[in-house]
Amino acid sequence: MTKVAAIIGGGVIGGAWAARFLLNGWDVRVFDPDPEAERKIGEVLGNARRALPSLSDHTMPAEGAISFHDTIAEAVAGASYIQESVPERMDIKHQTFTAINAACDKDAIIGSSTSSFTPTELSSEQQDKSRIMVCHPFNPVYLLPLVEVVGGSTAAPEAVEACMEILTSIGMKPLKIEKEILGHIADRLLESVWREGLWLVNDGVCTTEVLDDAIRYGFGLRWAQMGLFETYRIAGGEAGMLHFIGQFGPTMDWPLTHLMDTPELDDTLVKKIADQSDAQSGMYSIRELERIRDTNLVSMMRALKAQNWGAGSVLANYDAETKAALGEPDLSGLVRTVSRTVPLDWLDYNGHMNEARYLQAFGDATDRMMEIVGCDAEYIASGGSYFTAETHIRHIDEVSAGAEITVDTQVVLGAGKKMHLFHFMRASDGRLLATGEHMLIHVSLETRKAAPPAPHIEEKLVAIAKAHEALSVPEGMGRFVGQGR
Repeated sequence: MTKVAAIIGGGVIGGAWAARFLLNGWDVRVFDPDPEAERKIGEVLGNARRALPSLSDHTMPAEGAISFHDTIAEAVAGASYIQESVPERMDIKHQTFTAINAACDKDAIIGSSTSSFTPTELSSEQQDKSRIMVCHPFNPVYLLPLVEVVGGSTAAPEAVEACMEILTSIGMKPLKIEKEILGHIADRLLESVWREGLWLVNDGVCTTEVLDDAIRYGFGLRWAQMGLFETYRIAGGEAGMLHFIGQFGPTMDWPLTHLMDTPELDDTLVKKIADQSDAQSGMYSIRELERIRDTNLVSMMRALKAQNWGAGSVLANYDAETKAALGEPDLSGLVRTVSRTVPLDWLDYNGHMNEARYLQAFGDATDRMMEIVGCDAEYIASGGSYFTAETHIRHIDEVSAGAEITVDTQVVLGAGKKMHLFHFMRASDGRLLATGEHMLIHVSLETRKAAPPAPHIEEKLVAIAKAHEALSVPEGMGRFVGQGR
């Protein structure tokens, strides 16, 4: 049975809602009076199609069909879920809900993207209030999973549960908020940081860039994977949350911020927080929480490093400086092309390095050899590069996270369009962990076909290959899968 969602208001949030439903197999019907709405949503869809499928290790459902309609009545016809994302003006909200209620199916769920209003306010002019609720997302809606769901005292509990099931089915995390409050939860937290940020800039304490750096290089990374209270539980050490509050609770009376109106940390509130923290995280020891935190931080920061962004740019710069300090390698013998520690996110379910990471390490070694012969970023930008035509990896021994590994490379052949490499991966104790054999062909990036390399590339490669002729033929070179030892 085809699932249909209606999106009323196709701006930044509405367009991203459309993408989230569409790419999860729902047909999407859009109403927005903006004559540019179809173009704008189409561009948002382009970004979503690029990004959202990358989150999953499985093929996503077949994309639904999207259609644009001239009236709200046309858009909501047949929809089982309706998301309102019109401007934050109560008069417009009331008009919109009246039009929706007049035309939609009587059991359709109606969610509002509002960050400001409560369900009571939104439904105040509607006779049937039971299916209207706040479903406040975070941009980009097609990537960030959180949705604050507020039914308040007006939405029917069964409608709220149905809403949460729908949102869960499209890969979101619906957070049920039991009590109506202006701004819900997340925006109230953001508002407090925003207000203090305005004061810090206003008072000349920092610039906007410095303030953003304070978040993205520090506590923002911790918040991303443990939130506020679990982070502070760890900060309390082995004594946990009670110790943290006892140590830092008195600072609430210090004039550290402009936001001085805080609840009294009496015994009742302290016990409430400590008990809730125990329920949230008490199944883990502090050391276990630290290891979970560290693994998450490593994974996130390495992902940021791949984009040379935020905290990842610090790591990228550090790596570049470390590499430069090593200088040029000796090319007369085996060339050291990789020297690194196995990171935490390279492990598989058996507790040792994932087989794909062996290929990554050998790929890094190949990239380094390309740099050494002059096939660097500047050369590639000019239109020439080497493509790997064939690879053979032998997995010989195990290696775990934290182990130091090296890769040494032998140039078996370097002539004309071909570069034949043989890599040896070893542990710090000298154990041979794996070998990788690669045949690369030089290509023109314009024609995508084999072509001779530039003279200076070939000259350097030939010189290294000639020097390596004195080395022994690598054991295992030319082997095929299943060949007897």
